[in-house]
Amino acid sequence: MPLALVAALALALSGCAGAGALGGGGDGQTITIAIVSNPQMQDAIALSPQFEKDNPGIRLKFVSLSENEARAKITASVATGGGEFDAVMISNYETPQWAANGWLVDLDPLMAKTPGYDENDFIPAVRQALSGPDGHMYAVPFYGESSFLMYRKDLFAQAGITMPAQPTWQQVADAAARLNDPDKGMAGICLRGKPGWGEVMAPFDTVANTFGARWYDPQWNAQLTSPQFRQAANFYVDLVRNYGQPGAATGGFSECGTQFSQGNAAMWYDATVAAGIVENPKESKVAGNVGYAPAPVVQKPDSGWLYTWSLAIPKTTEEAGKVDATWKFLSWMTSKDYGPTVGAQLGWEHVPPGARQSTYRIPQYVEASKAYAQQTLDAIAKADQRKPTVQPVPYTGVQFLAIPEFQDLGTRVSQQLSAAIAGQQTTDEALDQAQVYAETVGESYQREGR
Repeated sequence: MPLALVAALALALSGCAGAGALGGGGDGQTITIAIVSNPQMQDAIALSPQFEKDNPGIRLKFVSLSENEARAKITASVATGGGEFDAVMISNYETPQWAANGWLVDLDPLMAKTPGYDENDFIPAVRQALSGPDGHMYAVPFYGESSFLMYRKDLFAQAGITMPAQPTWQQVADAAARLNDPDKGMAGICLRGKPGWGEVMAPFDTVANTFGARWYDPQWNAQLTSPQFRQAANFYVDLVRNYGQPGAATGGFSECGTQFSQGNAAMWYDATVAAGIVENPKESKVAGNVGYAPAPVVQKPDSGWLYTWSLAIPKTTEEAGKVDATWKFLSWMTSKDYGPTVGAQLGWEHVPPGARQSTYRIPQYVEASKAYAQQTLDAIAKADQRKPTVQPVPYTGVQFLAIPEFQDLGTRVSQQLSAAIAGQQTTDEALDQAQVYAETVGESYQREGR
């Protein structure tokens, strides 16, 4: 990792006071877990006393963070060897890179000695995405996802609109225009606009990819002001400004989940894991009225992303002699038995999807997820991190670029895009500035001959 980036991460970590101190209580060990505060993760926290009861020598301390905050603080801690966390929730963006850097514990030996864990049960695309250069897994998936379009079947029927088996983005825009009714509190579509490389950039990058855009050509020349990138960005910004939810520039996954579940949007393009939220009859007003379609396309088919929230063990945990206790918790939260436990105690819509193949053979889950399970599996299987764009590129990753600099670059570009959504500048002005950021990164790769 470049020294400048390490220094920046160290600075970010300095703002992490109170993130959770390590240390044992009594004769046991306290395991500190940095976790993203999405609904399924909150379920795990709620169920964790059961783990502590079965493992009386281990105490759990959760540091629950928003997505943007989690990415910044976890990266800062692991990259600088801070040791604040014994286990960290990361994704398929970080895992291969951090494994190559030697920052993570190899989990293959731990899985092999855990009876019944069965790492071969993981969905192949997800398992591959969490493997290091040696083919070993350095993180285990809690849930996996692609992206798809959720839509209100009742509203579409009332308006006489038929959702195509494979919608195009123009068809989606046309439907959003017809269904948008601000006077009645109904947005035509909900799309992320919140700054963050894992917020607005996630859906937007899939739009850019299918419009034929790319961040760089094979020689690392930045392409953010190319006609294809401008077309994609103007389309996205115009769609959300004209027919999107109120306050879109500050809305991310959680905010859209609330808007759609409460019946305030006709469509929502986002992560497949969202289906468990919108189909929960206790929390969603639209449960049972939602249809699911593949990620919309323009030029490139199969434009959905591939992502997995997973758990890893930093090398500093090994140095502290806490790997075995930490792995006991990780193996509990990602085991074959965890899904059935969640389903039986919290409801089958709460089961973390997209990680284990066996989950899709649980009769109760099969019934609860019949509206979206196959769409989820198909989308995950079709997502190809190695060929994310129409034209050749020097990077991998669908909704991100699998390079260390993307955490900063993606965030900077997202801020420009969000400002355009907020009406603070034009989309072309946003891309002109984003191009400058991208050129700086591209030139560093050109100088190093990568």
